Parts: sequence; C-alpha cells; structure tokens
Amino acid sequence: MTVHEVALREWGPAVSVPLSPEAGRALAVSGILQSATPDPGREGHWLLRAGSRVGAVRVCGGPVVRIMPKTPVSRLFFLLGFSLDPARAWRDSREGTVDTGAYDDVVPALAYAVERQIEAALRQGVLQGYREVEESALVVRGRLREAEQIRRHFGRTPPVEIAYDAYTADTAENRLLRAAVERLLRLPGVPGPVRRRLAHQRVRLADALPLVRGQELPRWQPSRLNARYQPALRLAEAVLRGTSPEHRPADAADPLAVDGFLLDMNKLFEDFVTVALREALEEHGLTARLQDPHHLDTAGLVRMRPDLVVRTGDGRTPLAVVDAKYKVEKADGLLNPDLYQALAYATVLGLREAHLVYAAGRWPERFHEVRGTAAEPEGRGMRLYQHSLDLSGEPGQLLSAVRELATRLASAVPRP
Repeated sequence: MTVHEVALREWGPAVSVPLSPEAGRALAVSGILQSATPDPGREGHWLLRAGSRVGAVRVCGGPVVRIMPKTPVSRLFFLLGFSLDPARAWRDSREGTVDTGAYDDVVPALAYAVERQIEAALRQGVLQGYREVEESALVVRGRLREAEQIRRHFGRTPPVEIAYDAYTADTAENRLLRAAVERLLRLPGVPGPVRRRLAHQRVRLADALPLVRGQELPRWQPSRLNARYQPALRLAEAVLRGTSPEHRPADAADPLAVDGFLLDMNKLFEDFVTVALREALEEHGLTARLQDPHHLDTAGLVRMRPDLVVRTGDGRTPLAVVDAKYKVEKADGLLNPDLYQALAYATVLGLREAHLVYAAGRWPERFHEVRGTAAEPEGRGMRLYQHSLDLSGEPGQLLSAVRELATRLASAVPRP
C-alpha cells in the first residue's frame, strides 16, 4: 500500500504512514519534521510528526507531505509581509498586505500571492537597466579590454575583447522574479489557474537569465527606479530562501530529493515580534538591535544573542532585552529554561528587567521578581516579564499589542 499525499498538523500528533525505507530515512535526516521513525506496531509504516515548519515537501519515491499551520494562513502571511516590508504594513495594517486570495493552504496561498505581486510589478512593463557586458566581438563597442586582447589574441584584430554597458531586461531584479516563478511551478499543490498565470509571467521574464541552483541570490538595491518591484522582490526572496535543499541519507546509494517550500514558524514569529517592536520603539526615540551578540563569561567563550536589545537613541546604553518564543505557556505559566535564559541576558547587560514574548498565554502580562537582586534604589529586584501575543487576533489588534509593549518598554526605562 502506498499513499501519494500525507496531511500533518503543525505540532500535531504523529501519523502512521506507509513509506519505503528510503523515503522514510530521507525524511528522518532532512530535519523537516519533528520526528520520523519506523512504526513499531506496523511493518512498512513510519510515524511522522510535524514540528514548527509548515508548507509542503515532495519526497523522491515517496508522498507529498503537507503541514498545515495552527495560525490561519491569512494571518501567517500578514506576519511574513510585515517582516519583509514593515514600513508598508505599518501604514496599512489590513489583512490584504499580502493578498493570498481564498486559499487556506500555505503553498497555494504563496503561489497566488507571488503571482499577484509580480503582475503588479510588471503592469508598467518589464524593468530594464544597465549591466556591464564583457565579450569578444568583430567590431569595437564600448571599451577595449587591452590586457585580454593581448592575452587571448596576441594583439591581433578582429575579434576584439570589449566591455560595455548594455541596457537590458537581464537584471538582478528580473532574475529573482523569474527564479521565484520557476520555483513555484515545481512545487506540489499549486492550483491550476495560478499555475497558468505563473507560466505567463515566466514568458514575460524570459529575457532574464535563469539562476544556477546552489549559487547566491543576485543582490539588488532599493531605489526609485525599482520601487514598483520591491514588494514582489521581497516575496520572491522569501520563496527562494524557503525552499528545501536536497538531502542524502547516510546509507543511500543515490541522493533522494526532499523538495518543497517550508516556513519555520519559530523564525517567522521571532522576525515579526522583533521587527515590529523595532519600528514601534523608533516612535519613542529609542533604537533596537536585533540578534545583538554578547558573551556570558569574561573569557568570551559562551556566546549569547538576544532577539532584541532596546537601547538609547544614540545606541550606546542598553535599556531592556526582549526574547520571542513561538510557544504556548504551560498551565502554571512557568517555562523555567526561558526564565533562566532571560535572567542571563539581563545579568550580562546590567538591566533591571527582561521580557519574554510568547505566541499565546493565559495572561497578557505577568512578572517574576528575582531573589537576591533587591539592591536597587527603588528597593525592587530584577524582574522577568512574560507577555502573550495572540496570533488569532486581527492584524490591527496584533500591531496595537506590539505598540502597547513598546510603550511599556519605553516607560519602564529611566530617561537620561
């Protein structure tokens, strides 16, 4: 018995699935799932359990594995859109910041959103720009590459080695959009109407050279000229960075491709919280550093990188530290390892408080006062705060909650 598709739920219970040993091992070593182990009670079956990654992957010789998020897809793409382009989303907190149509699965929604963004970008025509070209030619055009002329042709002409600036559609921006379209066309689960529109966009971008898989993405710089491309470019980069690489089980003779698109909800939640807080803190004249590097010990051997460190406007003095956790508080609200981590951050930075932000919790805010730290002017010790951010709320509610937290951080800081 074989299955062509497996549906899992983010952090849901394990599902017993008939798989070949090769496909099962490919999933086990890929790191895509929380766990993939042989089912001891059913021969030829594997127990598959999803973790924080959502999306769809295809196993060569195995089924398509779809992982549905707990968060509504429209809300998930709001978080993604805000993380990619906070200025635009901050001005317009409506759910349509990233238009996902009526699709409630990650891959169809993503394909629809990218196609719509590319259509908007190309509405005024394909963007062209200047790109330096070096080639051999029968006539002189642009600049003569004297060193190459001597090395390759011993000074004889023609042909001549030249370099010139060509006005072309083969730009970094168009290469990225074409690569994202081609990537989406290979993903499992893209609806037929969306697939046809993506194929049409690929034809429009045919003058851009395809990217070589495994190479770095071409770099582009935001400018007035490519402003209409920017939303599509940011989403295209998310597509290309969210695709799964090929994986080879240790005892397999041939590589088994585990290919698809995945979003890590841990990373997505962390990105949204830190980017949104950074934007909100600017309204209070404060700065924020993301993934600020520090060391726990004086020898500099134990590294630590808090998600966000709030600093004074000049960026010199740390005022508060925030760590985002994509998890739900326990029934008693106590997640001891998280509290120990926050305590370490506050101690190293010399702060009076640290803040943990969870995806959900029983209380909007609570704090724990640390024993043995009451030698403060106000007679209070170091406090570790726990905040909950309900992802089931509307985008406006999410941004409002972030603003309230930013105000809380700003008001708790003694102003110079």
